[in-house]
Amino acid sequence: MKTNKTLIALTIGTLFVSGCSNQESETTIAKQPENEKQAQTTKENKEVAEVEKIVVTGSRLADVQTDGGVVEYMKASQPQVLMAEPAMRKRIAPPPPPEYFTQPLNQDNYLPSDSNGVFQAATTPLSTFSVDVDTGSYANVRSYLSMGQKPPKDAVREEAFINYFDYNYRVPEDKSQPFATFTELAPAPWSDERHILRIGLQGYDLPVSERKPSNLVFLLDVSGSMHDKNKLPLLVQSLTMMVKQLSARDTVSLVTYAGNTELVLSPTKGNEKQTIIDALQKLQAGGGTHGESGIKMAYQAAKKAFIKGGVNRIILATDGDFNVGTTNIDALKEMIADKRKQGISLTTLGFGRGNYNDAMMEQLANIGDGNHAYIDTLHEAQKVLLRQMSGTLQSIANDVKIQLEFNPAHVKEYRLIGYQNRLLKDEDFNNDNVDAGEIGAGHTVTALYELTFAGNKGQVDALRYQQKQVVSASEELLQVKIRYKLPGETESKLISQVVNKQQVLNYFDSASLDFKFATSVAAFAQKLKQSQYLGSMNYQDIATIARANRGDDPFNYRGEFVNLVELASAL
Repeated sequence: MKTNKTLIALTIGTLFVSGCSNQESETTIAKQPENEKQAQTTKENKEVAEVEKIVVTGSRLADVQTDGGVVEYMKASQPQVLMAEPAMRKRIAPPPPPEYFTQPLNQDNYLPSDSNGVFQAATTPLSTFSVDVDTGSYANVRSYLSMGQKPPKDAVREEAFINYFDYNYRVPEDKSQPFATFTELAPAPWSDERHILRIGLQGYDLPVSERKPSNLVFLLDVSGSMHDKNKLPLLVQSLTMMVKQLSARDTVSLVTYAGNTELVLSPTKGNEKQTIIDALQKLQAGGGTHGESGIKMAYQAAKKAFIKGGVNRIILATDGDFNVGTTNIDALKEMIADKRKQGISLTTLGFGRGNYNDAMMEQLANIGDGNHAYIDTLHEAQKVLLRQMSGTLQSIANDVKIQLEFNPAHVKEYRLIGYQNRLLKDEDFNNDNVDAGEIGAGHTVTALYELTFAGNKGQVDALRYQQKQVVSASEELLQVKIRYKLPGETESKLISQVVNKQQVLNYFDSASLDFKFATSVAAFAQKLKQSQYLGSMNYQDIATIARANRGDDPFNYRGEFVNLVELASAL
């Protein structure tokens, strides 16, 4: 029994002696390492190291009693591993020193994206933003949920969720105005005091025969971080599917970057499919991530094969890890903006988890007049690179901006759901030098506003010292204005549309199927962001609305959405 106490006391004293610096303590080791090599050997074998002599003074352990306050343990006859009793292990295990902490596995990077706040129409009647058809946030969040994890709040961008889905807007027949506009207004499902305004744009869809010839440069990250199956292998499979859709009118170049940058494939005709596919399938991951030199070489390749009047686009595919060379995002954006003015655009495709740099990927696509998508499955690759290939590659309207003016006589407050990274100054709307979003062939763009009508309880107190209540005989609730440029033009065109009180539906259930489904998607995104605006609406309420308004769903995108909502409710 005495021996057991001795062993236990020795173990506890050894583990805690370094942590008791605030009390008088002394530890003496008879044999000290003579040089660094011996020190490393002793450290690596500390569990079986020979114990020479340990003296503990002023111990805090109440169950170790001595006459003189000093416990002395002599050298053990055999090296041995000393373990605490099972019941004691949780109490005595100290945290590892700071130098032994490992980096977290998930180092994904996101821009802050707090939800937009509420504005009073009387003091801030204008709301201006740039359109966005990026869908990367939705696919990225889907990958989190599929792994049984709640996504970071900043990973959720409401507009990307809403615009992930197609809606049955009427397709314009006249290419002179490349998209049609739609509005719909009905009560919000999460508050009796609010209404939802939907603004929809439907782009003209180009037949394959009318698609412009494309000069494509695949700029591929083959660094060591791309080794996982859901990165480089999935990337090769995805681009292989896209290559099979190209023709002799198209050209493909292949640039890779890791520790070094390499032009793997010089401009090659799209009908030489096997040559392109063979080059893709030979790629292997390894090395650092010299993104800066890769982008420079890609632009050189795009310039060499430039097609006047055609599509000249770099497709950057990476997990977003630029850890070698110039990593300043502003420097990269400046270079990409300059090349955009020369007619070369940039699309970004994100892959994988762990060090995914969503912040960089979205910004580079925005500044490069391209769109950003996240590829987590071959099913998603089919959506982005096959079914929506014309829209992914070819823009039908550039620098598209939307501005709403609210009539304070009828609209007390408003809140734009999403587009936090696309907000513009009001004066930017009429400034054709301000860059804005693009709409691709066949793309739809949807924006949702939450409105509080006059007479309903607002979320912001009425102002005490401002002008009296506005009175208007007009039935107009608001005006929607849209500016856009046709490809290759520098002067914008204007579309204007008024929404009247007569257009307001009395019940949420009276709205169109697409309106109700889009509202459920917006609610889901806000729920994941832990929004304060949804009241008591829960995941089951959202799933019920989405399931009832799934409609025609040939590729099961909406059915998958319902499953994601139910999955999120269980996490």
